[in-house]
Amino acid sequence: MKVLLRVDCSITENDSVSRRLTEHFVTHWRRKHPDTTVEVLDLVTRALPHFGCDNLRGLAAPPDSQTAAMRAANALSEQLIAQVERADLVVIGCPMYNFTIPTQLKTWLDYITRVGRTFRYSGPNRAEGLLGGKKVLVLEARGGDYSASPANTWDFQEPLLRHWFRFLGIEDVHFVRAEGLKIDPQWVPSIVKTAEDRLVHWLEEEQGRGAR
Repeated sequence: MKVLLRVDCSITENDSVSRRLTEHFVTHWRRKHPDTTVEVLDLVTRALPHFGCDNLRGLAAPPDSQTAAMRAANALSEQLIAQVERADLVVIGCPMYNFTIPTQLKTWLDYITRVGRTFRYSGPNRAEGLLGGKKVLVLEARGGDYSASPANTWDFQEPLLRHWFRFLGIEDVHFVRAEGLKIDPQWVPSIVKTAEDRLVHWLEEEQGRGAR
């Protein structure tokens, strides 16, 4: 049985294009893989405490010297890491806020990036990710169009996520964009429909690869 982890982080809730895309994808995935277990992590309705001093010190402190706050921070980190480890596919709905990812998603990434647990150092300035063997699909929603120069130099969303997941050992990372959503309201239905079609196409390709 496959496990799909759906992660949402848009603060606009029912008006969110990224949430619409994750819902669209999961609906189509279930049709093709009805035995899939879908876990949902909504980082807005279930806001994580920002990564703080208790997290940082708790990672290095021996168990017998950890405070209750440190133990709680470590336990939450372990819970979130275990959720990712269970998943075969992680689907993330990610809007672009101020040229990068939402703070809610950044906090989640901080919790699951843990030395000795999801990566380890293999030498000076060298690290080995420990979460290999998974797929990540990121569904991006962007007000502007950052697909070409010079606007693509302002894109600190997709390069950050690609690098971060590779750091954790996940090389199979894919992106589907709905961009230009704030340029002209008349274009929005077409932009969203194109992104939805790309998701279905990706799903069909993925199924084809699995059949080989």
